[in-house]
Amino acid sequence: MSDAIRHVTIRGRVQGVGFRYWARRAATARGLTGWVRNRRDGSVEAVFAGDEQAVAEMVKLCRRGPDAARVATVEEQPAGPDELNLRKNGERFSELSTV
Repeated sequence: MSDAIRHVTIRGRVQGVGFRYWARRAATARGLTGWVRNRRDGSVEAVFAGDEQAVAEMVKLCRRGPDAARVATVEEQPAGPDELNLRKNGERFSELSTV
């Protein structure tokens, strides 16, 4: 079992549909750490860290999202531990403010 950190950007109808809440719950259920936030361009951005298989599963789930979402694209790339520092103090997975 190895650890992975992935930075993901999800585009489509992904704001106003509970995507951040859904992502936090789904990631937490898989034992992942990280964060999720809306972007002013209408996308959702997230960092998922943890077991490589669980991270890959979470990225795959983002391709569908919550029921009301209509995901057009998911871009993913490797990320480093510094990207996890955006989490709120004391939280394993954070919903962050829009940027």
